[in-house]
Amino acid sequence: MEYNPKHFIKATKQELLRRTDVKTSFAACRDIVLKDVEAIRTDFDAGRTVIPEIDYAQIADDSVENAVRDLVRRRGCVIIRGVFDPVQVAEWNDEIGQYISRNNYLAAAKEKAGLDKYFSALDDATPQIYGLYWSRPQVMARQAESMAITKRFLNRLYDVSAPMGPEFDPDNDFAYADRTRRRQPGDTTLGLSPHMDSGSFERWCDPAYQAIYRRIYEGNIEGFDPWKAAFRTQTREYASPAVCSMFRTFQGWTALTPQGPGDGTLSLLPIAKSISYFLLRALQNDVPDDDLCGALPGRALGASPEWHAEILDGLISIPQVEPGDTVWWHPDIIHSVAGEHNGSDYANVIYIGASPVCAKNEAYARKQAEAFRAGRSAPDFAAEDYEVNFEGRALVSDLTDLGRRQMCIA
Repeated sequence: MEYNPKHFIKATKQELLRRTDVKTSFAACRDIVLKDVEAIRTDFDAGRTVIPEIDYAQIADDSVENAVRDLVRRRGCVIIRGVFDPVQVAEWNDEIGQYISRNNYLAAAKEKAGLDKYFSALDDATPQIYGLYWSRPQVMARQAESMAITKRFLNRLYDVSAPMGPEFDPDNDFAYADRTRRRQPGDTTLGLSPHMDSGSFERWCDPAYQAIYRRIYEGNIEGFDPWKAAFRTQTREYASPAVCSMFRTFQGWTALTPQGPGDGTLSLLPIAKSISYFLLRALQNDVPDDDLCGALPGRALGASPEWHAEILDGLISIPQVEPGDTVWWHPDIIHSVAGEHNGSDYANVIYIGASPVCAKNEAYARKQAEAFRAGRSAPDFAAEDYEVNFEGRALVSDLTDLGRRQMCIA
């Protein structure tokens, strides 16, 4: 019999509806989240800091106060400034540009347009992010000691205890090869509507996700802890180009150029528990039995004005960041990219998330290592394979000892 996701969704919703009074649970969840949305909007409109910020030097000498860590846990996102030296970052930015030009990437990309369908269900659905994974700057940034220290700090925000032992090793990370964005002033093609990655309809239907969100589905919103790692490495996502099959404690990127509000950059809904609203909203009576507010297998999980308008009021732009600053957000955080870049210079980033050592991530890292050796696209992404014959791509000889461990290369 042909797999029918609508039948699966309908059966799953029937099972979830038996766990609690979802109308009452959603009312309680809505009250909590909307109070946070109101406070965020008030502070943001008044020019007060909403998204936590930490200097890398504080992380390096372990002087980040517990109150700041707690704020990051509440907001589900953080800006860590000065992870890389700005001079080094400027050199990386120039080198990536030369790498693209020297290898005539843009001409090759036109021939393979349309292979990546991941964002096709979003309103703004034409992200022209560069499908490059192995330029030397990308590899150097991933394997940098300062990046490893930053990710160790982030991973330790989680409670890794789980029924079968620690869910992951917070002190060590596998590299996850992602792409790079180079957005020119005036661009109107890179916008992404509000969404979450790392699972779409799976967040309701996958058994491990159901275990992660068990307290939400049972109506205990206050008891849900988004920083409890148990079961998070055991989720299984619907396979599709650009669906991340590694577990990431945080998604993130490193700024290669200055950027901020108005520069076509990132916005976040900084409420770590906002996933509770999202999950319970799809179980309300006004949503069809075979629908989860538009969630589709193998696609980004969109947050739409039709179903989620009232929480989207809390979606705010990141503040101004400088070259070498990094931005991080929890995998349950709704985020978007502005539809137009109104600034006067390029807004460039390297995507680098935090993907700690665990069995799920090791299995992917070993597949990724083979792609790296051959110059192929990373396994999670469309098989565009631009870099197989690119001049100047990173090789195994460019890896440090730390980089080799992160890439599962002996």
